[in-house]
Amino acid sequence: MKTILITGCSSGFGLETARYFLERDWNVIATMRSPREDLLPRSPRLRVLPLDVTNEDSIRQLIAAAGPIDVLVNNAGIGMLGALEGASMATAREVFETNTLGTIAMTQAVLPQFRERRAGVVINVTSSVTLKPLPLLAVYTGSKAAVNAFTESLVLELQHFNVRAHVVLAGRAPATSFGANAQQRIQMPEAYAALTESVFAEWAKSAEQVTTALDVAEAVWQAATSDNAPLRIAAGADAVALM
Repeated sequence: MKTILITGCSSGFGLETARYFLERDWNVIATMRSPREDLLPRSPRLRVLPLDVTNEDSIRQLIAAAGPIDVLVNNAGIGMLGALEGASMATAREVFETNTLGTIAMTQAVLPQFRERRAGVVINVTSSVTLKPLPLLAVYTGSKAAVNAFTESLVLELQHFNVRAHVVLAGRAPATSFGANAQQRIQMPEAYAALTESVFAEWAKSAEQVTTALDVAEAVWQAATSDNAPLRIAAGADAVALM
């Protein structure tokens, strides 16, 4: 029976992925900044543990409590909307600390056990926005594109130890709380008001295919269980189309 550790399980992709693996008889360690036991079905195969991926002590305590794991899913992330000119550096740093450096720190924390066992899988959840330039998302896209590149290089380092790494590129998921999360960090200079209005209008009337949390869970499952899974896996009809 294998064990998967998933970051960012309080909602959306992380929560659905934890549920998906539980239903398939995996041991699941679901991590959240503020753990809630009521979000997932009670199970002897489930542990809900606290984690702040931007805090070294929190990561150290989690790894000690988690014990051996077989798969790490770096899903924890935050969004940001706004023209770059109006973005505060404090917010930009917050986005990169969570999305990029948090992923790197968690990966580094599990690699010793993977290397020693010569087995393990790292799965980094990024975004299809890295496949197509979009306005008002420069900082967020940069944070996710960095993870894509990081993972591609990591693959080459880990091949010798029989450890795999993959990227799951999730599409636009309006049914999750991610959009509301990103809007908490909207920073729009007045000079970009017209652009902002037109972009929001386009998004509102968009009839394009979208991504569900289940799409992402299924992509993570493919990466975790298939030795032949590609490095990059698109999750959601819109992400597949972009790929």
